[in-house]
Amino acid sequence: MARSTSLQRMKNSPDTGQTRDVNAGFRCGGQSVAFLDEINKASVVVLAETGIVTPDAARRIAAGILTLIEEDRSQVSRWSADYLDYEPRLLAVVGADASRLHCGRSRQDISAAIARMNLRAGLLDECNALTQARGAILALAQQHVATIVPAYTHGVQAQPTTLAHYLLALDAALGRSCARMRAAYGHVNQGPLGAAALTTSSFALDRHRLAALLGFEGVVENAYDANHLAPVDTALEVAAALGIAAIQIGQFAQDLHAQYAVSEPWMTLQGGELVGVSSIMPQKRNPAALEQLRVQSSVLLGEMQAVALLAHNVRTGMFDYRAYDPVPSSHALAVFVLLRKVAEGLVVDRERALAEVHADYSTATELADALLQRADVPFRVGYRFASALTDFGRAQRLSLRDIPYREAARIYESMNAQALPLNAPALAEVLSPEFMVFGRKGLGGPQLPEIDRMLSGQQRAAAADVAWAQARRSDLAQAESRLHTAVTALAAVA
Repeated sequence: MARSTSLQRMKNSPDTGQTRDVNAGFRCGGQSVAFLDEINKASVVVLAETGIVTPDAARRIAAGILTLIEEDRSQVSRWSADYLDYEPRLLAVVGADASRLHCGRSRQDISAAIARMNLRAGLLDECNALTQARGAILALAQQHVATIVPAYTHGVQAQPTTLAHYLLALDAALGRSCARMRAAYGHVNQGPLGAAALTTSSFALDRHRLAALLGFEGVVENAYDANHLAPVDTALEVAAALGIAAIQIGQFAQDLHAQYAVSEPWMTLQGGELVGVSSIMPQKRNPAALEQLRVQSSVLLGEMQAVALLAHNVRTGMFDYRAYDPVPSSHALAVFVLLRKVAEGLVVDRERALAEVHADYSTATELADALLQRADVPFRVGYRFASALTDFGRAQRLSLRDIPYREAARIYESMNAQALPLNAPALAEVLSPEFMVFGRKGLGGPQLPEIDRMLSGQQRAAAADVAWAQARRSDLAQAESRLHTAVTALAAVA
């Protein structure tokens, strides 16, 4: 879908009276028009229920609204979501009484309501897409609970862990992003309609009824807030959740891309859609999807920051921050879909990953720990020995496991004036990646019981996010059905 440009955002202003660009994308055009239809239906129902409009006028207005909806369904191009463009069409069908539909409301609160309806629809789509990506990540983790891989700090191999441990860390981060979206939804799904321009009106509209008819869970109570303050912070909250997810996904893309710097990566992408080839170098298999995932995550982050910049240092009541679709979701959805495809397309070479661990010295930490645990050697003494052993191995181009025991014992004795308190089998054991990884004792480590526990918990959390989104969609569908029933019955009153 196309993105909203600054010019299109200007056209979205409820103060310009200009037609919205219907080519700006479904969320930015047709869906906003559909939301205006829903708002108009709710308004006429409440006007009739409160007696502000006579039953006959309400019937004719309701019938006119339904007539225009049917006309729009047959049109290739949709009309503007600006009420000043809509009202002349309703006047042509109903007559002068059509203008009574606008009693107690303004384009200000209509715009605020459309924005919230767009935001909540977007949040449900975004949460669903991100949860699907998390499902692919968790499925990959389940396949690799015992796959030992190198982990890095400062861009340097640090300690071994399992691929499942790494992927569960990523999913935990993305789960927090889903939680932020759910929290944002609760703030977004509050109705502003009936606030009018900023002080309500002399018409006694039932704002709670208006909100319920439109599927909102409550109302933004203060009318000034509803149109001029709440639209800013609710959009910022959504943008912040998406921006944080963009950073998390960018980190993941960078982690994977780093593997392609070595001649034999232990994790690669496969599939024509995910991998590119060089136009001149036939041996090249470029991780195109990873590059796009990183780039598009950065672009998404920039767009989310733009939401804050549009509202920054602007007086209340200005149009800068009041687009009908203040946080367009199409780009976020594309990033989340690409994340899922990347997770599904990853191929892991277990033996190559383990060889990468063996080629470095990342189990040296366990040697210092074992000396303390088994022989009561102070940690810093063991630490210095492990460091010296590492320096010796690198100088001799030997991995830790290939350093002869006699050399290790010699180095320890020269440093501490006593024999190494570990025999050859014990030294080999504590330097093995398997011993280090699967012998972890702390909460949240890569040992199998902890991985199983975290995997089960995070699978349940992802399922809960799916159920939440389905429940919210059901709530909105039921509200829409009740509204349709009410306005249809109103239009049919004799």
